Amino acid sequence: MSTPSVLGAWHRFSGSWPGRLLVSAAVWVRAPYFLTAAPVIRRLEPGRAEVSLRNWWLVHNHLGTVHAIASCNLAEYAMGVLAEATVPPSHRWIPRGMSVQYLAKAETDLLAVATFPSPPAFSDAREDVDAEVTLTDAAGTEVVRATITLRISPRPARTAVAA
Repeated sequence: MSTPSVLGAWHRFSGSWPGRLLVSAAVWVRAPYFLTAAPVIRRLEPGRAEVSLRNWWLVHNHLGTVHAIASCNLAEYAMGVLAEATVPPSHRWIPRGMSVQYLAKAETDLLAVATFPSPPAFSDAREDVDAEVTLTDAAGTEVVRATITLRISPRPARTAVAA
């Protein structure tokens, strides 16, 4: 039995705010760690994901700004839905590393935009691909830049289990 795709759910429910929230929450359920930041998908298509994070007390640091790790969570969530929307069912992906630059204080809601600068080949070989994620504040100032390396590989063939 296959799991419904994030992109398929997005196409079905993204026409309204409750629908976008429903798809975003489905990802939170699949990866509960993201509940702490509660990111919401704004736009999703193969090769591009836009995800927002509300600036509220649960994501604050001791200065009252968005915590560095909440920013990393937003970047990783955006990369994850980008990968889910882009990588075909014949392949799988896993993050291999993340490089982050904190460029300015994050004092407002944030928008993360995740893209693949070099599209994956989806060949029969494993490949490492970088996803670029930029986080901007409400004024459009880039506050965080992240590069997340993903390992993309073909899914192994499933063998039938004898009863």
